[in-house]
Amino acid sequence: MFTLILKRMAIGFVTICAVSIIIFLGTKVLPGDAAQIRLGQEATPENLAALRERLGLDLPMWQQYWNWLNAFVHGDLGKSLAGDAPVNELIADRYKNTLIVSVLTAAVGVPISLILGITAAMFPGSSYDRVLTLVTVSLVAAPEFFTATLLVLIFVFWLGIGNAVVIGSIDGKSFWELIQHFALPIGVMCLIVASQLIRMTRAAVLNVMSSPYIEMAILKGLSRQRIILRHAVPNAVGPIVNIIALNLAYLVTGVIVVEIFFAYSGLATLIVQGVQTRDFVVVQAVGMLFCAAYVVLMLIADIAAILSNPRLRHPK
Repeated sequence: MFTLILKRMAIGFVTICAVSIIIFLGTKVLPGDAAQIRLGQEATPENLAALRERLGLDLPMWQQYWNWLNAFVHGDLGKSLAGDAPVNELIADRYKNTLIVSVLTAAVGVPISLILGITAAMFPGSSYDRVLTLVTVSLVAAPEFFTATLLVLIFVFWLGIGNAVVIGSIDGKSFWELIQHFALPIGVMCLIVASQLIRMTRAAVLNVMSSPYIEMAILKGLSRQRIILRHAVPNAVGPIVNIIALNLAYLVTGVIVVEIFFAYSGLATLIVQGVQTRDFVVVQAVGMLFCAAYVVLMLIADIAAILSNPRLRHPK
């Protein structure tokens, strides 16, 4: 068990290192010059050269990468190329919105999705199952901005509920006040998460239902509800946990469209602004945080799957 966890951690470490190289090289091939954007079109070549030297942009690429990675490992995310503001402070001002929306979406969307997926597996082929499958497939096919536009049209313009633009401080708000404050972003992300989680939960439970011990339980005359809740679901925990981890990783890293659409300040809008201003330091820092969050969530999912399924501890 301990050896398997160490292997997963080693794989996660290698993944983060590989992603750091990809992010660094990816920001370097983007067109534009941070010094030129900061000083404007009227800047002289001497001023541009002096600013590039001060920002370290004139160093060899391998040296820039090493300086950035070394500082990142020690908790120093650097200074913004657009205004010399510490990136740590920029992230500290925005991470709460992204984190709160992700946590609230998980708290609301994941339990509901699991319940709907399990109940769909209880009645496969029924009208309820067919309608739920049609809805989830439609949600999977619909892009985030379309779903967000549809919810804004229905709730804001037709029913007069909620706000199309999320503004205001979140400090001092209770749980329900936070849900009301981020109602539409949470609604959009819950629909996105549910579209995947419901289908995959249903598939995981039905896959376990084909096992021999389930057939024996059916022959003994046990009700389908008891078979699923007492025997199938506990043995489908491993795949379901992995599905939940993937969706939670999406909540952390895939909220760019939702944040931009509802214009609330989070990490996703920060990384978009970094791309617009060629602020590579911000893009690299936020990208690495997203990668680290994804790797940690997948590590937790792997550990949970190993604990729930003894067969994974002995692959041979």
